[in-house]
Amino acid sequence: MSTFDSFKSLSRALYFGFRRDRGALFFTVLFPLLFLVIFGGVFGKQTTGKVEVVEVGSVPVLDRALARDPSGELGKTVKIKHDGLAGALKKVGKGDADAAVEQQGGRVVVHYSGADQVKSGVVQSIVQQVTNSANLAATGRPPAYTVTAQQVEDKSIKGINFYTPSLLGWALASAGMFGASQTLVLWRTKGLLRRLRLAPVPVPTVFAARVVVSLGIALGQLAVFLLVAQLPFFGLKLQHAWWMSIPLVVCGVLTFLSLGMLVGAWAKTQETAQTVTQLIVLPMAFLGGSFFPLDYAPKWMQAISYVFPLRYLNEGMLNVMARGLGPASALPQMGILLGIAVVATAIAARLFRWDAA
Repeated sequence: MSTFDSFKSLSRALYFGFRRDRGALFFTVLFPLLFLVIFGGVFGKQTTGKVEVVEVGSVPVLDRALARDPSGELGKTVKIKHDGLAGALKKVGKGDADAAVEQQGGRVVVHYSGADQVKSGVVQSIVQQVTNSANLAATGRPPAYTVTAQQVEDKSIKGINFYTPSLLGWALASAGMFGASQTLVLWRTKGLLRRLRLAPVPVPTVFAARVVVSLGIALGQLAVFLLVAQLPFFGLKLQHAWWMSIPLVVCGVLTFLSLGMLVGAWAKTQETAQTVTQLIVLPMAFLGGSFFPLDYAPKWMQAISYVFPLRYLNEGMLNVMARGLGPASALPQMGILLGIAVVATAIAARLFRWDAA
């Protein structure tokens, strides 16, 4: 039997073994998809960039700016409600509104909470711009210079546009790391590695088959996620460079498989491998931006997130699938992921043991 025939037979056996394992099938494909359905159903129509402002009485400066906005962009960014001062302050304090605005003659007052500095900063910036425009208009002279703002990327991403790539990234990280670490430890403790070493099939062929099957499953997950998210109920709109998510998924799978191999090469028991993998995957899911946008996270959390490879996978897929950036925007993330994969594989090779002893 040729090496290629051995590779095909092993890949087929590994694939059918995965398909028969209902537990692996559920936690690899259906469990992450369930999260997509829940998060997409609850938050899919929401946007991450809109702020809610409560007007106290009449605020002519803000009302005129909204009425005269030809593009309607200000209305897409700000949602206006009305209430008395006491009610407005209560809403802001409880987090039910991002800020309260009142106008006292020529003085505009913004009441905000320090609990959400991002949203309050957005409101203050908007009110400042509106006030500056009103001041210029009041002089009766056209300004010497005009500023046209053109946003490079869409910060008001719909919920489903965020959760589709980010939850997929978490699913790939979990499946890759748990699958590789558990498989390697199981094969070692059961003596399968020793038998594979003595078998006529080259060991690299065995590992190559495992990688190819993992890549096939991951690409299948990508297809399922995209099909479900594009249903009318969720309304995912893919950008023109979405196809770059395919090489990103390949790079991500290689990275997380290598990290799983590193854990499996070091751990002596399945329990140890499972515990260590959980200690890596769970913090990485939160700090890597899988469950909430990192743009709204504290600065210290954003800094820590650069340590985790899941951040780069999520960021790359968001750029090409949701933010409308070109194919080249994913190349830095792909390079970082492949670099991590090379380093982790090299360390795993140094730690690798054939026997459990």
